[in-house]
Amino acid sequence: MIFSNDKPIFIQMADRLCDEILALKYRDDDRIPSVREYAVMLEVNVNTAVKAYDELARANIIYNKRGLGYFVTPGARQQILDERKAAFMNERLPELFRQMRLLGIDISEVDDAWRK
Repeated sequence: MIFSNDKPIFIQMADRLCDEILALKYRDDDRIPSVREYAVMLEVNVNTAVKAYDELARANIIYNKRGLGYFVTPGARQQILDERKAAFMNERLPELFRQMRLLGIDISEVDDAWRK
């Protein structure tokens, strides 16, 4: 995985796991890779992966079954969808609209581009 400099690596890792849940790679109560497996897969320090998993566990996206590993919390996909949609609508969309106004882009042009 190529990491950007705009967010901490553990947040980017957590986001990636959320992306995988959204893409249905992991479903409710599915086991996800262990912390070590995920660290090796993404070529990061195990402590960084631990922070990512802790973040997701605090957000109730994953849960730990002692001795068995981490699993996707039932309803996590919908929770991620709801949170990301709200963030998009409240944070990204206003900036997009501002840029559209500055550039004179009409919503019909965006609609045409979306359909292509």
